[in-house]
Amino acid sequence: MTGIRLGLRENLGQFSLLVVVNAFVGAMVGLERSILSPLAEQEFHLVAKTAVLSFIVVFGVTKALTNYLAGRLSDRFGRKHVLVAGWLVAVPVPFLLMWAPSWTWVLVANALLGMSQGLTWSTTVIMKIDLAGPKSRGLAMGLNEFAGYFAVAASALATGYLAAHYGLRPEPFYLGVGFAVVGLLLSVLLVRETTHHVTHETRLHGVLASHEVPSQRDIFWRTTLTDRNLSSVSQAGLVNNLNDGMAWGLFPLFFTAAGMNLQQIGTLAAVYPATWGIGQLFTGAWSDRIGRKSLIVGGMWLQAIGIAVVILAHGFAGFAAGGALLGIGTAMVYPTLLAAIGDVAHPSWRASSVGVYRLWRDLGYAIGALLAGLVADALGLSAAMWVVAALTFASGVVAALRMTETLRPPAPVPVEHDASR
Repeated sequence: MTGIRLGLRENLGQFSLLVVVNAFVGAMVGLERSILSPLAEQEFHLVAKTAVLSFIVVFGVTKALTNYLAGRLSDRFGRKHVLVAGWLVAVPVPFLLMWAPSWTWVLVANALLGMSQGLTWSTTVIMKIDLAGPKSRGLAMGLNEFAGYFAVAASALATGYLAAHYGLRPEPFYLGVGFAVVGLLLSVLLVRETTHHVTHETRLHGVLASHEVPSQRDIFWRTTLTDRNLSSVSQAGLVNNLNDGMAWGLFPLFFTAAGMNLQQIGTLAAVYPATWGIGQLFTGAWSDRIGRKSLIVGGMWLQAIGIAVVILAHGFAGFAAGGALLGIGTAMVYPTLLAAIGDVAHPSWRASSVGVYRLWRDLGYAIGALLAGLVADALGLSAAMWVVAALTFASGVVAALRMTETLRPPAPVPVEHDASR
């Protein structure tokens, strides 16, 4: 354990590398943000909104299940092996999307994308928590999520531009080939394992007696239901991604119906994740100073307001304003939820708890896409968006009533006494 230290400054090189790697992870999912819903309607002639949003359902389910496995696998086999495996799964995705002769191929591509995102994004989160230690956990998560979601925005903007100038396929997906190759090479050649940092933190934190180490089943139920803080975080994460799944699938269709062209849709699709990404540079560190609960509750309520502004707007400026509010609210919530998990879970089972949280959080994609599609087919796009806004506001109420503050003051540094005195 000689030379192992916790902290962002102490692990700056590896931490910065993982930030870059996660940017490529985010860029992979950004490929679809602005163009896959129009692709479903224009090239594959899907009419029902439920069918159009089926790619998000497949993505959400596979990512959620893989998130859960990623936490357990990284505890058992090490973080780096899981990260590299995730990139190997990502390599076929852009080729499937650019060559797909039927919508089934697109669904297969999204299953692989969900698996890849679950393995790679979960592992970069866990590795950054390992390196940062408790003092700067919120800042670490803010930097991680900034890199990922700013890259989502940049990728969405780039693919929207390419689609407007060259068509929906294949040119926009050429970017994905480069993202996958670079991300894989960085992970294989430069990323180092972080499990030694976990062992070191466990020693500092206090070693649990064997009878106190929870089983995987106990960790699942604590994070899902029985622990007030962990379960509050899980439900907020689920609803957060429920509204993100709605925004991913319905916003491009809503903007199209309002007369926006492909380049405008690409820009609007980028406003929300860009604001979300940049905001996390500040909100993660802010949560280290003021605590987690107020940012989680306020962020969920601000997301609901942002969705309402989009619904009530009638042009590009209003849509952009609503997307920015949604992004700010999500920036308040996203890194703070992960930091709260790190506050509550012991280092010896933290990765597994993160996996359970991310299971529920990313099931929100599937639930949001299904709910939004069914309501949109029955009552229209606006009605579906109002339902999601109401659920988002209600999630903030649940966190306000059930959650307690998870940020604890730093433990005093023990003073070593000279035995010779």
